[in-house]
Amino acid sequence: MERELTMEFARVTEAAALASARWVGLGNKDAADDAAVEAMRAVFDTIHMNGTVVIGEGEMDEAPMLYIGERVGNGESPELDIAVDPLEGTNSVAKGVAGAIAVVAIAQKGCLLHAPDMYMDKIAVGPAAVGRINLDATVAENVANVAQALGKSIQDMTVVVLDRPRHQKLIQDVRACGARIRLITDGDVSPAVACAFEDSGVDMMMGIGGAPEGVLAAAALRCMGGEMQGRLWPENEADVDRAKALGIENVQKLLLMDDLVSNDDVFFAATGITEGPLLRGVNFTSKGALTHTVVIRGKTGTVRFIEARHRFDKKPKYAMKGC
Repeated sequence: MERELTMEFARVTEAAALASARWVGLGNKDAADDAAVEAMRAVFDTIHMNGTVVIGEGEMDEAPMLYIGERVGNGESPELDIAVDPLEGTNSVAKGVAGAIAVVAIAQKGCLLHAPDMYMDKIAVGPAAVGRINLDATVAENVANVAQALGKSIQDMTVVVLDRPRHQKLIQDVRACGARIRLITDGDVSPAVACAFEDSGVDMMMGIGGAPEGVLAAAALRCMGGEMQGRLWPENEADVDRAKALGIENVQKLLLMDDLVSNDDVFFAATGITEGPLLRGVNFTSKGALTHTVVIRGKTGTVRFIEARHRFDKKPKYAMKGC
């Protein structure tokens, strides 16, 4: 993929973030998500590419836009697979709390796992701890191995976990190790990616969250040389059937980086909507808004943080709904 696409994908996540940010704290997560989807879709269609959504808002009969299998872009080459979460952290936006982002991952066709809309058990670390995690190991073993790799005491480790009843034992096990826990209410892509940044304050991300979000986070970690492992966590037979329909016959398979994202030629972009460990949220001004975006290119490992000032009186017509 050409590096010129970097700024194009930043525009996509900026538009989604700006649109959904108008709903921060208003208690309407569906309206916030709809706004993000519509804005992201509008900007995607201005980009010179022939994209297919492989991770999106759901099946065609469930989502009017950015559904799995939808074509995006202007139809010209290159042919790409697109993973999107226009609003990762819908509850965070509705409640006006930290952690919401707009995020996309783009790769060559066939390089992203077509993850079904179900849960996945995950563990994520940054580059310094690659090879030191195993989803089948105990929590104590994983925390100790990562601490050793990072040159930290276990007491100085910070592990991010979604605050859910299903994680009661996980939380107990992490605390029993002596490591610190940062509980989050929603959205585990951002903390998983933050593991790859030494100054983020996040050392590991563990627990069960969305499978599509796992692929998005794995794309960023692949770009930066980090690591994620996952295993699908079906709740019922319908989940098993959904996985098999996407070509995943063994739902118990341990998914390694090459299973999640099989090629380094991948782009990742995310824009903050509300404050998070990696990105600042959207800040509206008298003339427009400020956004904070990270764009990562896997082929070179380049990480760009983009601070943008948006003038709403000068935005092109197609982007006004999202900007």
